[in-house]
Amino acid sequence: MTLQDILTLDCTQCAVPASSKKRLLEQICQLAAIELGDTNPGDLLDSLLNREKMGSTGIGNGIAIPHGRLQNTNKAIAVFLTTERAIDFDAIDNKPVDIFICLFVPQENTQEHLQTLQSIARLFSNRKTAKQVRKCANKQEMYNLIKLTT
Repeated sequence: MTLQDILTLDCTQCAVPASSKKRLLEQICQLAAIELGDTNPGDLLDSLLNREKMGSTGIGNGIAIPHGRLQNTNKAIAVFLTTERAIDFDAIDNKPVDIFICLFVPQENTQEHLQTLQSIARLFSNRKTAKQVRKCANKQEMYNLIKLTT
C-alpha cells in the first residue's frame, strides 16, 4: 500500500496554523476521525502519542511521519499537511518540521504498515518532492502532487 492509495483530498491540508507538536497532532486526529467515521479523535491521539514516546517520527529535512495503530477497523488512512511555520517536533536532525504525513493502520496489518511507511520514506527521500510540496499554494495542489508522484 502506498500513500497514493490511502490519501484523500479531505485529509490533505495546506499551511495549517500550528503552535506545538501536540496541537498539530490533535488537528491531524480531528481530520482522521472525520474520515474514519465512528472513531474518537482522543483514541487516535493516544495512538500517536504512544508511538512518539518510543522516539520521534521526525525523520529530518523538515518532514515527520507520525503513525499509529487502529483497533476495530480494517481501513488505513493518511493525513497529509503542511504548516504555516515549521514547528519543533524533536526530529532526528533537531530541525523544525513543516511537512507531516500521518498514517493510521489497522492493528493487525503490521506488514502493510511497514511497507507503507517505507513507501512514504522513499517518496520523501527525494528532496525535490519536499521542495515541490512546500511550493504548493493549496490542498488541491498538494493532493495532485502526491497522486501524480509514483
